[in-house]
Amino acid sequence: MLDYVAQLATLENLGNLLMLCFLQAVLGFDNLLYISIESQRAPVAQQAAVRRWGILIAVALRVILLFVMIRLIDAMAEPFYIFDWTGVLEGGVNFATLVFVIGGIFIMYTAVKEIGHMLTIHQLDTDVEQKSGKSATQVVMLIVLMNLIFSFDSVLSAIAITDVFPILATAILLSGLAMLLLADGVTRFLEKNRMYEVLGLFILLIVGVVLLGEAGQAAAHAMHDDSLALKVGGYEVIPMSKTTFYFSVLVLVAVEVIQSGYTRKLNAERRTGAKH
Repeated sequence: MLDYVAQLATLENLGNLLMLCFLQAVLGFDNLLYISIESQRAPVAQQAAVRRWGILIAVALRVILLFVMIRLIDAMAEPFYIFDWTGVLEGGVNFATLVFVIGGIFIMYTAVKEIGHMLTIHQLDTDVEQKSGKSATQVVMLIVLMNLIFSFDSVLSAIAITDVFPILATAILLSGLAMLLLADGVTRFLEKNRMYEVLGLFILLIVGVVLLGEAGQAAAHAMHDDSLALKVGGYEVIPMSKTTFYFSVLVLVAVEVIQSGYTRKLNAERRTGAKH
């Protein structure tokens, strides 16, 4: 046992672990945002438990997913269908393509639905206090499902760094612990600053677009064959780079913060003018 631990505790493995922890933290941002927003759909008294159990079950399944993918990565990479509708739909479809398409569409649907809900409610305070549109079990299942979809991208990226299962599993467990520690705080922040919940939903909308872009290249990347990249209407579906995604998120956050500060300043000046 000690010999095995000594073999793992090399500088290379420790460096990979640090890199994987950073990767999980970066890719886990949108996951944590989804968990915080979706948990608010559960009955108020059960929301903290929903977040906790959703994360715990999802992390356990993520480790299992990692174990399976390490052994079946070649089989899952192989396209099982190739579209050849020239000018309409072309390219290969593998397991990753399906996961990204389903996940992207579902996340975009969720974001649009919640934005529409916010525009139609009449009494915001009442809505916040009486949220109970879904049962706790339904919300936990959704959190677990979406966590696995988010995980698929991060697990594929992690395997590209190293295939040492204990190192990969440790990084996943540490990221799960971080989500457990941060989930309640993020949710409380969104509850106290509901304008940022709208921002979060628009970020999730962009995440859905990112996943659809990843779907277009999944088979091509796996098989190192550009001819397998999906083309719709003759145009290749190109994934958004992570740099562009996070820059877009930073811009959205900056606009929201500046606009909120400017609105408070205008309201303060109006109140001062009204008094005079």
